[in-house]
Amino acid sequence: MEDFSKTIQINDEEVKQNASRVISTGMESVNRKMALTSLMGMIDLTTLEGADTDEKVRAMCQKGKEIEKQGKGFPNVAAVCVYPTLVGTAKKALEGSSLKVAAVAGAFPAGQSPIDIKIQEVKYTVNEGADEIDMVISRGKFLQGEYNLVYDEVAAIKEACGDAHLKVILETGELKSATLIRRASEIAIQAGGDFIKTSTGKVQPAATPEAMLIMLEAIKDHYQKTGKMVGIKPAGGISDAETALQYYVLTEQVLGNEWLNKDWLRIGASRLVDALLSA
Repeated sequence: MEDFSKTIQINDEEVKQNASRVISTGMESVNRKMALTSLMGMIDLTTLEGADTDEKVRAMCQKGKEIEKQGKGFPNVAAVCVYPTLVGTAKKALEGSSLKVAAVAGAFPAGQSPIDIKIQEVKYTVNEGADEIDMVISRGKFLQGEYNLVYDEVAAIKEACGDAHLKVILETGELKSATLIRRASEIAIQAGGDFIKTSTGKVQPAATPEAMLIMLEAIKDHYQKTGKMVGIKPAGGISDAETALQYYVLTEQVLGNEWLNKDWLRIGASRLVDALLSA
């Protein structure tokens, strides 16, 4: 197995400068109206609260699948994202629509459970009808340097997903350094993640342009080596159009137009729909 401890070293200050430069360049050339319209169709409309109810999920699903009916030129969102026990509710509410049902599983948000329990939860969630699984890596194990264990867990959960797509949450706010974010990205990609995702939304900082840039460059390097595309999902704190646009132009500048659709770019958000409609 690969020695993940030999990940390239990345300077944190340089990443900050590069992210700012890439965003500035992208903002100068982006078609703002087209980008904001496209972003709506890339949203994973999310509710992940302890007080979530069937009624709340049904209302969210209704909102997500009726955006295009408002006549403003926006598509519906890509998916809704819920807890495992609410997948059945979401699946029924979305019958007849093209929206996917995503669910967090595998001891979200802390990841502090034995792997067999994580796998059981993933299998339960897929059996309930989830099209996509958003899992968290074991950050404690990762920070202890147990990289192969983290790889094995992601690979095992990917297998448990069956036909469901797997998004691997790195929780970049807990990884702290640019080098560690790059390392976690490489592990998640090589273990079979269909997407890599910044954050759970439960830790601050959540998504940042710096973390996004590091992850995009890891995806780019993997694609250049293997020809395999991997998706990306910034999530956590993305609640206004300008912030969402930054992540859009970062993706465009680093990976190109091929990634600018819901198959390869998602944004996890709960309030962004209203912000885009207003913008």
